[in-house]
Amino acid sequence: MSTGVSPAAPPVSPLIIRRNRALLRGWLYFVLLMILAIVVVGGATRLTDSGLSITEWKPIHGVIPPLNEEEWLEEFAKYQQIPEYQQINHGMTLEEFKYIFWWEWAHRMLARGVGVVFAVPFLFFWATGRIERGLWPKLAGLFLLGGLQGAVGWWMVASGLTERTDVSQYRLATHLILACLIFSATMLVARGLAPHSEPVSDGRTRRFAGLMVLAVLVQIYLGGLVAGLDAGMAYNTWPLMDGALVPGDLLVIDPAWRNLFENAKTVQFVHRTGAYILLLLALWHWLSTWLRQPRTTHARRAFLLFLLVAAQAAIGIATLILQVPLDAALAHQAMAMVVLGFAAAHWRGTKGAYPMPVKVAVTG
Repeated sequence: MSTGVSPAAPPVSPLIIRRNRALLRGWLYFVLLMILAIVVVGGATRLTDSGLSITEWKPIHGVIPPLNEEEWLEEFAKYQQIPEYQQINHGMTLEEFKYIFWWEWAHRMLARGVGVVFAVPFLFFWATGRIERGLWPKLAGLFLLGGLQGAVGWWMVASGLTERTDVSQYRLATHLILACLIFSATMLVARGLAPHSEPVSDGRTRRFAGLMVLAVLVQIYLGGLVAGLDAGMAYNTWPLMDGALVPGDLLVIDPAWRNLFENAKTVQFVHRTGAYILLLLALWHWLSTWLRQPRTTHARRAFLLFLLVAAQAAIGIATLILQVPLDAALAHQAMAMVVLGFAAAHWRGTKGAYPMPVKVAVTG
């Protein structure tokens, strides 16, 4: 009969299972920190126009940066062949090239690093029988998504190497949202391994908490489109945009749906509107949870989620008004990940911890 721990493992005590879960949880939380760092450095790569500085995808050899002047000149010569250099950065010095190169190299190194940080402990936990059978599909899925993300990253970069002077906003937003899916899925697994002091919430709260995760993901995707089009660099007033609450010329591209992805003015307006909707959803979620389940952990977390969304909205407004300085923009991006992570943890918290394996050793 299956033990629920591993195919051939004998029953283990609940205490050992809890200890194993704590180890797995700590590992996944560290992975989350690395993903957060990758997203923030990726944001800096975009804001400094560094994403096309490395024109080749070498997953293994690419770990080693240029080590001498000759190698730097060789790398610079490759960059000089692409439209971004020829049309925008023509005349750039080698030192200026090194600045954008290091941003992109750091982003790629962090991405490679998180693969190692995930794979090596995973193999250790598997070899020592610390992974419960029900966790295998979840952890394997995270690993596969990580591999897919690497391919999507190069697919994004490739869009800017031949005809365009930047990467496609469609591909950039896809790359960002896949990172966010990996981040939120990792948080769900980690939170499911944690002990829960509060009973499972009612179905309405669980469903709305899940809706909040989806709403945050949609808003981040819209933010990715804003970044891809540099749409935050214009219309730097609030609450009015171009002198109106609803500006004109939102549907100048035909067919109309393309404005949602290619018209910088429309993309920024939709992102603003999405922020208002997300804030109202967070407020409604807090109030409805507090009225139905007052003085519970679920209600307190719903309130904290509302505060985080409000803080993110304030950072977004400040970033816009200040005309997107690097530090404010990165704070806005980092805070988006904090909101997403907390929303995912809150949703998992309303559902309770993963059940204990069906068959464990009786102790005492």
